[in-house]
Amino acid sequence: MALSEWTSVFLGEAKGVLHGDTWKLRFDPSIQPNSPEPGWKEYVSNTGARFRCTQCPRAWPSNRVMVIFHMRLSDGKGRVKVKSFKQSCNKCTNPPMVDPDISTENITILMKNLVMKIRRKCYKEKLDQGDYNHEWLEVNNPHEPNHCEGCKEGICNSCS
Repeated sequence: MALSEWTSVFLGEAKGVLHGDTWKLRFDPSIQPNSPEPGWKEYVSNTGARFRCTQCPRAWPSNRVMVIFHMRLSDGKGRVKVKSFKQSCNKCTNPPMVDPDISTENITILMKNLVMKIRRKCYKEKLDQGDYNHEWLEVNNPHEPNHCEGCKEGICNSCS
């Protein structure tokens, strides 16, 4: 999940619709749900992604991958901070949380939705269009809250 890919897709989706302002996107693992800094707006979404354990060969798909965005526009400069929530292997003892591998298609859908949220929250545009839905992965096992960072943080939409 390279920042350059996320940034490229974001700038492509934002081109021509963000009032000529300059926007930058960066990953920030320190942002917390429901706690944007003063002047920042929050958008929380979920997507589908794949995970691979770093301790064993196990890999798994999930349609419950939470992604949080904090955004701010000030003096023609916009900033977006992004955090994707991790999951851990259910087969290993004391497994580490691992980052999701989000497909380009789902990154694009996240960025389309993010740009709409920026337009609504930062520019106060009235948009009728709803959110785009992520591409669903075939998942054969139930979601496991004990292995989901989003559930532990209280923002996973399947654990509330």
